[in-house]
Amino acid sequence: MPKKAQVKESPAVIADRQRRLKWWREARFGMFIHYGLYAQMGRGEWVMNRERIPVDEYDKLADTFAPKRGCADEWAAAAKAANMKYVVLTTKHHEGFCLWDTQQTDFNSVKRGPGRDIVAEYVAACRKAGLRVGLYYSLMDWRHADGAKAYNNEKARARLVDFTHNCVRELMTNYGKIDVLWYDVMWPLKTADRWRASELNAMARKLQPDILINNRTGLPEDFCTPEGHIKPEEGKAWESCMTFNGSWGYVPMAPEEWLSPKKVLEMLRQCANGGGNLLLNIGPEGDGAVPALAIDRMTRVGKWLRQYGEAVYGQFDPIKELEGWAGIGWWSRRGNLCYYWITAVWPGQSFSIGGLLTKVKSVKLMPTDKPLPFTQTKDRLLIQGLPKTCPDKNCDVGMLKIEFAGEPKQRLGEGTVYYKAY
Repeated sequence: MPKKAQVKESPAVIADRQRRLKWWREARFGMFIHYGLYAQMGRGEWVMNRERIPVDEYDKLADTFAPKRGCADEWAAAAKAANMKYVVLTTKHHEGFCLWDTQQTDFNSVKRGPGRDIVAEYVAACRKAGLRVGLYYSLMDWRHADGAKAYNNEKARARLVDFTHNCVRELMTNYGKIDVLWYDVMWPLKTADRWRASELNAMARKLQPDILINNRTGLPEDFCTPEGHIKPEEGKAWESCMTFNGSWGYVPMAPEEWLSPKKVLEMLRQCANGGGNLLLNIGPEGDGAVPALAIDRMTRVGKWLRQYGEAVYGQFDPIKELEGWAGIGWWSRRGNLCYYWITAVWPGQSFSIGGLLTKVKSVKLMPTDKPLPFTQTKDRLLIQGLPKTCPDKNCDVGMLKIEFAGEPKQRLGEGTVYYKAY
């Protein structure tokens, strides 16, 4: 079969996408929240599937589900503490339980368990905190009667697709302005046509003209979503979604299983350098509480960002001509101004960067921008006047701001001989 020709987007469509993406590109850092019935079990969001729990048995979790009052405010507060700019909540994960007052199924948080619209509480908390609002919706549904039959039964497919469209319509209608619509898992229909995805997304945009939609309905839409890894998407908006401790849904983990603040910042550096965003997940506990370890580490990251955020937020240029190394640190670049992230052991009061081919105009120590003395020879930039210990006490990540006279370039190479061999 010949491949279907891609529809070329009009300049007006492209311009409107850039308009809608403006805040998102500047945001850089967001929080993903995986919360559902599975949180009560503490074995991850796929527990129903992986343990082959029958629907009738899993259904009982809906009546014991008891998010505490104010948990959404706690989520928003954690995001603000981390200096995140937006949040995405799982309104319905693969288990099929809906966290809003849907008319499509009684398997929801208003008819069962808490008797409350958790999505409404979440949206209100985000708005109060000044955060952009994202809603996640899983196309895959293990509980829906047609969730599996829809693959090869046309009537079942029609029912599942109608259910899906109606759910998304409610989410786009009931809560005022929504900033992000985050779909997940196309199983079992697998193609955009079978989900009627063009129609679905057109409906969402009619209801929410400023909405950003991800690429998980099989259509490219507004942004790509690499999961579990950081990989820039050439010429496209992209967002890496990453877990904090190896699980999306709540699992009690030892402290060493959680990302350190330094590791979170390293992921942010990689995303910023590639022009993408980081969507870092937390899995609230059964009662909706944010794990204490997550709060502590996100708060430390947030304190760092409030001091050094200019090295993360905004647009950056490629660093193909610069070579960091694990012994000291790594680069970010904005034109001829570069940020040197000292992420390894603090080097003490002086250290050098080798292989720079471009003249250096100034070196400053952030966050005070104190000028540092330096000497530059053919193959070595020697920087002096540093403090004895890292000035950052939150995440142990120091930062230098280095201005070059032209496009910064560096060549270290492999196996360079510096000393005469005898």
